[in-house]
Formats: sequence, structure tokens, C-alpha cells
Amino acid sequence: MSQSRVLISLLNQLGTLAPMGYTVGLHIRFASPLILRSTYPAAWQQEYQDNAYALRDPLVFWGIGISGQTRWSEIRLPDPFSIMQKAKQHGLLYGAVVSCGPITSRSIIGAARGDREFTDAEIDQIAECARSLHDAAAPPTELTKAQVEALRLIADGDRHTAAAAKLGISESALKARLSSARVRLGARTTAEALKKAREFRLL
Repeated sequence: MSQSRVLISLLNQLGTLAPMGYTVGLHIRFASPLILRSTYPAAWQQEYQDNAYALRDPLVFWGIGISGQTRWSEIRLPDPFSIMQKAKQHGLLYGAVVSCGPITSRSIIGAARGDREFTDAEIDQIAECARSLHDAAAPPTELTKAQVEALRLIADGDRHTAAAAKLGISESALKARLSSARVRLGARTTAEALKKAREFRLL
């Protein structure tokens, strides 16, 4: 199964565990996640974004500082902007948060309910789903020198014929390098491979 299908399946699973929605930030690097998905109420997502709450959210601070799982109600960090109270106004009354992965590539997953606290068993299920999402979304650690050279030339605007000539290889050999780069990056097209390579900081 492709990476995207695995991620969709896991997100669907998470959706069944979180009646009031979830937010998933996978492989947070340089303060930005490689993948960000949210099914929280649209009005709350907009308010959260408009006010840059991610920079002030106690759930984010907890997730960056600690690897583990807990209920929102058990987090004892300052919330000077009353973000948790504001979330309740959108129906996010109860929640759980899971943080996993190394500090250099941390994933943080929040899940919400409007009716009651999550049980320990439900939090364990969310945590298992979170770890699977983290693993499934793991970016490649490197590309070969040949793959990087081929991608860079295409990124610079060279057509296949010109790029192959600059590398001193046949056009079919260039296409083979681009194809192997797409496979390694889990990309369907060369344009998508270039986008992912930049996001993963491999170029």
C-alpha cells in the first residue's frame, strides 16, 4: 500500500476515535510540520490560525517538551491566552494529546470529544494510531548523489535532454535516476518529488 493510502487509512481510524475532530502535526522540524491535518470545527481552525495560537498553545508546548500521552485536563502548563477555554466554546470540551518521535522530528496529535473524557483504553488506541502515523510519514533521510544531481537540474529548468547532456549520461539514464528519486520520496510525479525533496531539506 502506498504511503498516502496508509496515511489516509490511519487518519480515518483516528477520526473514529475523535468525535469532535483531531489535529495531526507530523515530523515537526524548524517549527513547521511536514504534514498537517485537522478536522476540528472550521471556525476554531480559523480562529486558531488568525491568532497564531500554535505559538502559544499549552498542548504544543507539552508535546514539544514531553514524549508521551495524556488528557488535556491533566496538563498543568500556563495558558495566559485562555486557548483551552476558547476551544471549549467550539465544542472541544475534552481531549487527549500524544507526542512521539525525537525532538528534531516530533509528531503531535490532538483528539477531542464533546461528551466526556477519553478512557485510558481510548487514549492507548489514539497513541498507537499516532505512532503509526509518525512512522508512516517518516521522510527519507537521504537521496543518492546521482538522484540529487538529476533533481537539481530539473529544478533549475533544464529539460531531460539538456540535463542528461550536462551529466554526461543518456536521457534514459536520467529518467531512471528521476524515477528512483520519485520512488524513494513516495512521489507520483517529478514535480511532487521536487516539492518533497525541498520540504525534507534534501536539496
